This record gives sequence, C-alpha cells and structure tokens, in this order.
Amino acid sequence: MRLLAALLAAVVVFASTACAPGRRVDLGQDSGNLVAAISGEPDQLDPQKTSAYFSFEVLENVFDTLVEPGADLVMRPALAQSWETSADQLVWTFHLRPGVTFHDGSPLRAADVVYSYRRIIDGKLANADKFSAVTDVSAPDDHTVRLTVAHPTPNLLTNLGGFKGMAIVQRRNVEDGQIATHPIGTGPFSFVSQKSGDSLVLRANPRYWGGAPRIPGVTFRFISETSTALSALQAGEIDWTDAVPAQRVSQLRNDDSVHLAVEPSNDYWYLALNTARPPWNDVRVRQAVAYALDRSSIVQATSYGTAQANQLAIPQGNPWFTPYNRYGHNLDKARQLLQQAGAAPKTMDLLVTSEYPQTVTAAQVIAANLEPLGIGVTIRTVDFATWLDEQNSGHFDMLMMGWLGNIDPDDFYYAQHHTGGTSNAQKFSDPRVDALLDAGRTETDQQARKDDYARAATLIADEVSYIYLYNPAVLQAWTPNLTGYEARRDKAIRFRSAVLHAGGDRP
Repeated sequence: MRLLAALLAAVVVFASTACAPGRRVDLGQDSGNLVAAISGEPDQLDPQKTSAYFSFEVLENVFDTLVEPGADLVMRPALAQSWETSADQLVWTFHLRPGVTFHDGSPLRAADVVYSYRRIIDGKLANADKFSAVTDVSAPDDHTVRLTVAHPTPNLLTNLGGFKGMAIVQRRNVEDGQIATHPIGTGPFSFVSQKSGDSLVLRANPRYWGGAPRIPGVTFRFISETSTALSALQAGEIDWTDAVPAQRVSQLRNDDSVHLAVEPSNDYWYLALNTARPPWNDVRVRQAVAYALDRSSIVQATSYGTAQANQLAIPQGNPWFTPYNRYGHNLDKARQLLQQAGAAPKTMDLLVTSEYPQTVTAAQVIAANLEPLGIGVTIRTVDFATWLDEQNSGHFDMLMMGWLGNIDPDDFYYAQHHTGGTSNAQKFSDPRVDALLDAGRTETDQQARKDDYARAATLIADEVSYIYLYNPAVLQAWTPNLTGYEARRDKAIRFRSAVLHAGGDRP
C-alpha cells in the first residue's frame, strides 16, 4: 500500500506540472538541457557504420572529424589544426591540435586517426570509397597524420570532413564493443544514456578543444509526427526541432513564438528503379516512368512548395549546378517508349519508409501518375532498418529516398552511380559515367572538373540511374530563447555554440 500511495502521489505531481501550458519538466540527469525533437531514433551509435540521418544528427555532437565544413561548406581545421601537401600533391600531412582528449580523459593521438581510417578501409565500411585514392595512412609521431594518395585528389579534404561515417573513434571503445551502446568521442558533448523509443541524453564536454559548450547538455526526443513536435515547441516543451510541417511554413513566418529557418539545401530526393530486374533493366522503360511523373505535384504534396523541383542532383545556386530539363510530364511520350520497348508492366513494388514520411506521401502521387500507363503500384511501407536491408538485398522494383549532407560533386554521384559504387543499390553500370566520375576524382583544373561532372550528371539522368525529384529546403524551428545556433545548407546539427536564455514561460 505504501508503494501504491507513493506511485499515486508521483502521478499527481507529474500531471499537475506536465499539464501546465508553456512549461517544461526537467527531470534528473537532463535538467537544464536543450531539448531537441528529431523525427526518428538513431539506428545505431557507431558513427562509422550508420547511414541514418537521425544517427548523424546526434553523433555529430559526440564525435569530430579531422577537418570540417564551415557554414560556407569550405573545409576548415577541426582535430587537425593545420595541414600541407607535397609539391606533387601525393602526400598530405596533418598536424593535430595539442591537448585534445576523448570523453573518458584519454588523449587523442595520431594512432587513433590511423586506426579510424584503417577501420573504414579494411572493414570496407560504407565510406571506404572515400579512401579509394589513399595508398597509405601513417602516424610519424603522436601529433602527425600522413596520407599518401596514388594521384592528385582534389576532394580529399571534403572526403575527410563530411561527417557521414568519417568520425575519429577510440580504438578501445570499438574493440570492447561499447561503441554500440556508449560511444566515446572527442566532440562537444558526451553520451549519457538512451531510452529506446523515447530519448537520448548528451552532456556538455568541459574539456572540448573548441571551448566548453554554454548549455549543460542536449536531450534528443524522438517525435515522428511533425505536428506533435511543432505543438511541443509552441508549448515550450522542447527548444528546437527539424520536424517542421511544410504546410505550416506560411503560418509560422508570422508566429513570434518560434524562430523559423527556411534555407536551401544540398540534399536531394530520388527514385531508383532496379536495373537488375526486367523490365526496369531496359532504359526505355525507366525513361517512360520518368516521363510519367508530375514533379510539381510531388513537390506540392511533400513540401507544400518549399522544395525546388530538379531533374538532377545538384540544386540551382550551387556552383556545380548543371541545367537539365528533359523529363517534362508527358504520358504520350511514356506510352511511346513502353511500346518501343515491347513492355507492358502491370505491377510495381515501391519501397518507402514510415521514418521518412515524405516518401510515403510521394508514393501516393507516384502511384496515381503511373496508373494511366497500366502500372499498378504496390506501396510497401517499412521501418528504416528494413528499408536498408531490402535496398541492400535488391528486393525492390523501385525505391524512394534522399541523399543528405552533400558538399563536393563526388558526394552527389560516385557512390550512387559508379559501377563499383558502395551505394549503387539499383545496379546501374555505364562505362562512360564510370570514366567521367573517375576523372572527376583526379582533375585539379576546376573548370575541367566541372565539365566532367556536368557530362556525368547528364548521362546519369538520360540513362535513368536515378529519377531525381527535388531538392528540399532545410526547415527548422526553435524557441526565440535559443541563440548561437544556425541552420546550415548541409543540415549539420551543431549545438556546440548554442545558448539558452531565460525568459518567457520556461522554468
């Protein structure tokens, strides 16, 4: 009875505080933290093995890279404070910052960087292709890392600094298996705990090389419904979210209770047809599907006009942008191509995931677009982990997904469309594309390199390795009490400089 009475008392206290409008309840270890709502839970905590954006949102605050992109996406010092290249551009020497420590207090040494890179290379992890030109990684001393490349590599810094999969990890943390449940990095925040299906807590790292954060920590809450996340922000229950309903953007522009960010992004959303399966292995059938799609309707349904329709990966405004407009909505052309191919597909399996709701929304429009061609689309909605398994096993006719965090043109094209690309799930292969993408990795003349990628991008679209749909905007919102944070084109979520000011109804 005493236990029951205590539980009832706790429920009464919780209800009386939780129902107070505009007030947030901070409990225990996350008291005073910045509370950030993201749309899904990290699939895992090993930064070199995950490919989920939800994981990167969290882990970019826990781990560092050797160099990192600034807001202008130009690579800047991070764990390496400086670097130089040899006259023949085949040897890159990086000098580590002195005094950097991991979260457990152990010092960062050059051997940790060598171990991190060798783990990616030898384990053939998702970003192994970033090291395709690297012939040797060594540590002449504790503070120096040396990379030798087989040929000039103009995008090496971008390869090392794009956070996805390139974090510097601690060898002991990996070898004892703890990285999966309690990752240890050198970043501005250290991992504290995770409650599956609910939240993940980080604590400020007082020894961070860039200066101790000005907030005690970050609590990431997993809220899949964008309307729920926005309501929580407006009620003062959370401080930041990137789960902003696109249909609310116009209204939010005039809402003084939140700060809204709408920024152009380098992300893109696409469809991929499985070229290992008939009839999708016939380029004319793939082109027919491309002509059948009404991109403007897809953009309106998924982003309420905040995204930019695009038939290539790289958006207008980016210096690597290439104009391309072959696939206007044209059902007659689509029927003609199917007739030329002697194909009359009746069904299509379209793989999407509930953890990226825009794929589910777009699938409905796509199904309606293909119906006049006699193609009945079966929309298969799965969780993201299953989506990855199905993609990797080639168990799909067509899938929809986005590619995030792109900076260099190599990021937009190589892994996805080179015959040996690590993310070429659609099994596309064209020797002309391979040659151009290989050339882009070695060409040091900027204009010649731009020409290579423009030709490659055009072939990729002509041959329908991907059907590009649109470049989304970065949509984020936060309390006016939060300063020192900025929404970025590459969608990097960095809370290292964030400041939460007292005010309003915050406790």
